[in-house]
Amino acid sequence: MRHAFFAFAVIPFLLISSAFAGDAEIKAGQAVIDGQLKALLADDGAKAYGFAAPNVKQVFPTVDAFMNMVTNGYPPVRKPQSYAFGKVEQTGPGSIIQQVLIVGPDGKDYEAVYTLQQQPDGTFQITGCSLRASNSLST
Repeated sequence: MRHAFFAFAVIPFLLISSAFAGDAEIKAGQAVIDGQLKALLADDGAKAYGFAAPNVKQVFPTVDAFMNMVTNGYPPVRKPQSYAFGKVEQTGPGSIIQQVLIVGPDGKDYEAVYTLQQQPDGTFQITGCSLRASNSLST
């Protein structure tokens, strides 16, 4: 009887702690995106580059190459007027997809979808970002 009670007492704790772990990972991922966007707004290319995962750094091996890509390919991400986090999905352990709703420098609405992966040191880094113009965004 004691073993049965212990099992029922542990199961809710495990469910609750895994929910908190997911929330903590999501908040960590959002902090990474927020940090990169703030660095881009401050024209701090080195800091913005620091949030990029190894796969991104392999394609863009220097801060200048990375900033050139962001400036020319992602103007709303480079200089957003405002941004807010939208939908988020945890796709696996240490893997997050985060929607960011952006008002670009042109005043138009955009949706950026970031992918993030937890690194061996426990931090999250941005593995990719897709951007599209949007007429109506919903969270």
